[in-house]
Amino acid sequence: MTYTLDGLGDSKSDFCSKENYDTFPCNMGVDEIVALSLVGAAISIVMCVYLTQKLKGYDRGSEKMQKLSDSIAAGSRSFLITEYKYLTGFVLCVAAILLLMFSVSSTRTDDTDGIRVAGCFIAGALLSATAGWVGMVVATDANTRTTHAADKLGLNAALRVAFSGGAVMGFCVVGLGLFGVSIFLILMSYGRDSDDISSEDAASYPDRAVKYQWAAESLAGFGFGASSIALFARVTGGIYTKAADVGADLVGKVEQGIPEDDPRNPAVIADNVGDNVGDVAGMGADLFESFVGSIIATVTLAEGDVALMALPFWLAGAGVLSSWIGYWFVSTKDDASQKDLLHALHKAVHSASFLVIVFSIFICWGLFPGRQSDGWRCFGCIILGLFCGVLIGELTEYFTSYSYKPVKSITDAGLTGPATVIIQGLGVGMISCVGPIFVIVFTVICCNALAGEYGIAIAAVGMLSTLAVTLATDAYGPVADNAGGIAEMAELDERVRDTTDALDALGNTTAATGKGFAIGSAVLTAVSLLSAFEKQADIEGQINMGDPIVFSGMLFGAMLPYLFAALTMLSVRKAAAAIIEEVRRQFHTIPGLMEGTAEPDSERCVEICTVSSVQEMVLPGAYAILSPLFIGFLVGPRCLAGLLGGSIASGAMLAIMMSTAGGAWDNSKKYIEIEKACGGKGTDTHKACVVGDTVGDPFKDTSGPALNILIKLMSIISLTVAPLIAGNDDWDHFYYGFIPVIIGLIITWYCYEKYWKGDITYKDYAKGDVEGNGLLEENRVAAQDSENSDMM
Repeated sequence: MTYTLDGLGDSKSDFCSKENYDTFPCNMGVDEIVALSLVGAAISIVMCVYLTQKLKGYDRGSEKMQKLSDSIAAGSRSFLITEYKYLTGFVLCVAAILLLMFSVSSTRTDDTDGIRVAGCFIAGALLSATAGWVGMVVATDANTRTTHAADKLGLNAALRVAFSGGAVMGFCVVGLGLFGVSIFLILMSYGRDSDDISSEDAASYPDRAVKYQWAAESLAGFGFGASSIALFARVTGGIYTKAADVGADLVGKVEQGIPEDDPRNPAVIADNVGDNVGDVAGMGADLFESFVGSIIATVTLAEGDVALMALPFWLAGAGVLSSWIGYWFVSTKDDASQKDLLHALHKAVHSASFLVIVFSIFICWGLFPGRQSDGWRCFGCIILGLFCGVLIGELTEYFTSYSYKPVKSITDAGLTGPATVIIQGLGVGMISCVGPIFVIVFTVICCNALAGEYGIAIAAVGMLSTLAVTLATDAYGPVADNAGGIAEMAELDERVRDTTDALDALGNTTAATGKGFAIGSAVLTAVSLLSAFEKQADIEGQINMGDPIVFSGMLFGAMLPYLFAALTMLSVRKAAAAIIEEVRRQFHTIPGLMEGTAEPDSERCVEICTVSSVQEMVLPGAYAILSPLFIGFLVGPRCLAGLLGGSIASGAMLAIMMSTAGGAWDNSKKYIEIEKACGGKGTDTHKACVVGDTVGDPFKDTSGPALNILIKLMSIISLTVAPLIAGNDDWDHFYYGFIPVIIGLIITWYCYEKYWKGDITYKDYAKGDVEGNGLLEENRVAAQDSENSDMM
């Protein structure tokens, strides 16, 4: 009997049959499968320690700069501690539910299934949260060191310091991700009894291969835990950062006419805190989930093939080494332009990608002796994944960098006011979907032709293989942004702010590029997880879009990203309103604040942002988790597959549009401020672009990025529960689907009564309204009086 794989196109290659299971690579144990990934994890952790110590060698600057940096760090820690307290309860509750569900399921492999899935879930959540915490701590320490380097050492040194701070986040995410998924694959492979293998599987598969498939099923829980933390970290961080940013900009820059990051603005510290909790901890958790999710999908689709299981782990390990080498390529000259700065970061990414290609040749050659055709097919998918990531980054850069026409067109639109800025930005965001979608579609089709569903999954691993250095270029942005804020608040020379502004503008572009990369990797990962779900749920070949059940699922799934984006946008508006009201209050009630003789109460703004963001995360998070459970258990796995397909297609478009439009609006403002376009700061054109930037803030930093996690989270939840609904026909055991419905209704009612029913009390401080009912209530009373008079 031979053991064959159906995943590599038309190639039905014999591999690892019972007769040759003692030859390489079929004789590799699970510890050898993950060996290179564990080496990569060790390199990553060592690199994190090295970079942290290297950063400590740079001066933190003056006492005032250190005080500002410490305030930002304290606010960031306070937020994450508050968030993690809530998430601890959530993680323990979900782990208990998973333990119960998989322990009593009639489809369980043995009585340890519940413990295995729950343990993987807790580990995924813990490591994801740890990566976010470590990255945030180092980033908040690197900000003032970057400012001092910009002041005393020049642009190149400041770039190196900021990039090193971001690199800690990159290597930490990759290191902890590889460590966690490798160790838990080992643990999940042990302790299984061969007597539990069915006679059908025993006839077709070697015992070890069957146990590897069981391990992959449990490993989905690890991805579920990572996805859950990623979603809440992205949503809460995004609401926090944009509430503070919008509040600071609208009152400080638009109403009061003071510069960005002016120390008189009470929301400035909260704004800088938000950069870290949203763009460092949030993005880190997002890509941590993509990274481990792509590996889990690949291992699941390998179906016990030792070579195909080892490939993603070996490739990821090679990617860490490539990223380590690429890190050293980052440098520039002190009078560098934006294009020079972009080239400096591109050198790291492109060199790491080239090295991954070289290493992949040897890996694919060595892992597939006697079946070289399969190896080269996989190699082709890896190349496609790498180029897909690079091309999406380049396309995103074109639409978000002010070196190119799209952003300049938004600035030009500002000559006729903020309305045309918004219209032009929306148009740029929508048209920016075309290029990345063409690239993703081409990659998916080609990989499917080369290696089937497995090929798409390994392409996602290939795209994310250089994640350590790719994420470093993204996490660098918040460090540079904070450095500029500290320079402004510490009242350093204008030349220092010019240097940090150049780094900040670069950070805006790399952040937008990183978001594009995250979207591309999310789509490939989600498609891979969908394929894995179809296998685990035993519905391959049963998905017909003309089937009303499947089509209904697609429509429901396509709606979910819009619901999710709407809830997060409304949350930003509400939280920002609270900050706007508080900043207005302080400007009108603290004597000497505008004159600079009094200190603002920055801690109050930090507190408002923390409380608001944590409260507002509940409803969108609950809907994201409960929706696939509701459809899967109520209707069945075919409808759930339709939901996943619809949400991936809809979510990808909306995420690209929102992230790109937001980044373009942001840099249209930077184009005026840095390049003195259209008359420079303070002009009507500048004010119009500030309004566009304010609209784009929740687009690019809250709703858009969170959609990546939404589609991955729903896919990994579906994969996790697939064994529980495998083989179900439509409406089988539908009554279980009412449980998530009831839970969702209870959460909706609670959130409405607790958080959404009321609104902010706006006051007219210009008229001395400090203790009154506020403008909103006055407007309602006036409207009621007008309505009564009309009736009379």
